Amino acid sequence: MKIIKNSGLIIFLVGLAIFIGTIFSGTFNLKQAELDSFLQEQNYKNTLIKSALQEAAVTNEDLNIFEFSSRVRKAYQKSNDYYDQQIAKYEAEKNWDKKGEQYQYKINGKPHTLSFNLAKKAGKGFVTENPSLAWFLTFGLGIIGALLFILPNLILLGKPGIKNDGIYHDSATNRGFIAWMVLIFLVSFYLVLYFFADYVVNWTFILDPISETLGGRPASQWFVYGFLYCTVMLTMGVRMFIKYRHNKYQIVRTISVLFFQIVFAFLIPEIMASLQMPEYDFKNAFPLDYDFFFEWNLKSLAETGGIGIFILVWGIVLTLVIVPVMVYFFGKRWYCSWVCGCGGLAETLGDPYRQHSNKSLNAWKLERWLIHSVLVFSLVMTLVTLYCYFTGAQSFLGINSQWIKDSYSFLIGAWFAGVIGTGFYPIFGNRVWCRFGCPLAAYLGLVQRFKSRFRITTNGGQCISCGNCSTYCEQGIDVRAYAQKGENIVRSSCVGCGVCSAVCPRGVLKLENGPENGRINPTEILLGNDVDLMELINDK
Repeated sequence: MKIIKNSGLIIFLVGLAIFIGTIFSGTFNLKQAELDSFLQEQNYKNTLIKSALQEAAVTNEDLNIFEFSSRVRKAYQKSNDYYDQQIAKYEAEKNWDKKGEQYQYKINGKPHTLSFNLAKKAGKGFVTENPSLAWFLTFGLGIIGALLFILPNLILLGKPGIKNDGIYHDSATNRGFIAWMVLIFLVSFYLVLYFFADYVVNWTFILDPISETLGGRPASQWFVYGFLYCTVMLTMGVRMFIKYRHNKYQIVRTISVLFFQIVFAFLIPEIMASLQMPEYDFKNAFPLDYDFFFEWNLKSLAETGGIGIFILVWGIVLTLVIVPVMVYFFGKRWYCSWVCGCGGLAETLGDPYRQHSNKSLNAWKLERWLIHSVLVFSLVMTLVTLYCYFTGAQSFLGINSQWIKDSYSFLIGAWFAGVIGTGFYPIFGNRVWCRFGCPLAAYLGLVQRFKSRFRITTNGGQCISCGNCSTYCEQGIDVRAYAQKGENIVRSSCVGCGVCSAVCPRGVLKLENGPENGRINPTEILLGNDVDLMELINDK
């Protein structure tokens, strides 16, 4: 078994090394005709970008991706700097018509977006010519290696129980050297994907055939992200099936998050794109889907006719009606542990790190302040955005619409949800984003805390204080403290993953959906038990 696991690890690392190595492969040689065709497709109104690109020598010369990107970015900057100067000039002259005209000549988007789009046309080499073989050498070897590392645990099929043996003695799961290496890799991956997508354009060439089949278009960096997301969840889902094979709740829950991620978050949007429809993840509720009410999205939905209006109505109904009703009956677990893609990645890829969730009182205080602050931030941003959309103004109560949207997208959408939320799994646990940052989790939690039938019931008389429940609570809840007192667990942060119940050796914990009057407020002392005890003592 050890030989198989070690072989699997080696194969996985080889696939990962080749995947990273593809970044540096191939050359980029943009033909003049390809440049002219691209500029015409983009309908750029200025001619300066063309001359700037020609001056930067991005055409008819073999370059590596870093040289190519650097030259395109400089051309982009040169073009936009010129028009920024023109805008400032006409503003000083109060020539508003001319100033507005100059805005049309600027190139929208980030420099790496222009570089990425041109690199897609200019790429040459092994990856572009052999995408299927490149896929096998990267994704294929990675999947095979991971499964060989995981599958030997099948030998334990006859033994009941959930095994966490040696979890604090393994460098990968005790915040050791391997854990820090994983953190560095995950953080680097997200940083490159968000801010330097043009550097990893070769990754998109690997998946172009799949993207063309599903969506009828070449792969973008977001297609790579979505495909990789699903691949990781599926592979680590196999690990979940093995580890929790004796717990029906965990098996069904894992199947659910895999289904909703692969079908709703990945396949349906791609198929909609191939049918010339707006891409939409029908399970993604506001405010997690924070840009749902952005001007560009509202205009796009309105322009696509009936399907766009349906998506708009569905998004509003999902947020205001379906979400709170479902939380009332089933708690936030129906979304956070059964539907959400963020939760799905946390439960599969992040499961080995769930024991790192901080259980201290200070962490709980930080959690409440931080997650509700993000919720308020998202609501203020949306209010400003909608006001400006319907009135045509640029700001509301002194808050500039574009500034607050850019700030939220950068700080919360990119850094918190992506770089920190996933990258810090190995050190701070698998639910960093869900616990401290997700505005939808905050919304669901408020409903769950004050108006829900869901609770985790406890039987204090059976608790032996082993601490398994608290150790493996990914949301940082000290479950044992409730169990020892026989109190129901009614916490806004609880996502109902059920692992506390699964690892309890005495069956003390049980997830229930019962009448509200059966819920015990965890902030109240259970005087009833004490009174019964005193009466029993007096009778003696």
